[in-house]
Amino acid sequence: MKNKFLGTGDAGYHPLRKFRTVLSGLSYAVKYDFSVTYKLVLSIIVLIVAFAFRGWVDFLMVLVATTLVLMAELFNSAIEAICDFVEDKHNEKIKVIKDIAAAAVGVSILLWVIVIGMELWNIIN
Repeated sequence: MKNKFLGTGDAGYHPLRKFRTVLSGLSYAVKYDFSVTYKLVLSIIVLIVAFAFRGWVDFLMVLVATTLVLMAELFNSAIEAICDFVEDKHNEKIKVIKDIAAAAVGVSILLWVIVIGMELWNIIN
């Protein structure tokens, strides 16, 4: 695929190629990164429960928060892979980059826990 900013790669655009790329990346992340796998499985369970006990609005709120967690984890995995590719020895600057990416995951998980907690509170009361 041609990079529109760098002018490199093969010319041509096809939406299905993009979709295959997304599925390939997600498949790789699920197979080889346990943090992505368990968050995906846990998210599916939470979404099923949210849909079963509440309405569409609550389900969509949980879906958005869950998607943000998964997106943050995928970005974190990609950043860590790039950092490990660039520098295989311990490097304090790389550590800071990885820590910031992990913090993004932590912030998204905090949001997810708040949304799930509020939904559970509404179910209980």
